Amino acid sequence: MAYLNLQERTKLAEELVEMSFNRAKGRLRRLDPKNRMAYFRNAQSPTTLHTRFDLPTLGTRVTLVEGMGEGDSKRAGTFKSEYKLVQVEVEALADNNT
Repeated sequence: MAYLNLQERTKLAEELVEMSFNRAKGRLRRLDPKNRMAYFRNAQSPTTLHTRFDLPTLGTRVTLVEGMGEGDSKRAGTFKSEYKLVQVEVEALADNNT
């Protein structure tokens, strides 16, 4: 399979940002059989979580960024933060020159 060029990476980012986190994660895992999750829900700031996938067969690195939703609701005496996918960053790996 060939590496993704800039247009294909942009299209992938636009496609993923419309999905829920779990659907986007599943889509990425099916795209490349040699995928590797670099980190899972890493807290880069108090309000965002980052998950990164390396897709070596496609020469692409994808970062899913989740942000806190508006609906932090109080349930049964505890607060539960609801995160939703707010941004997708798709970039080329070092050996992808397209």
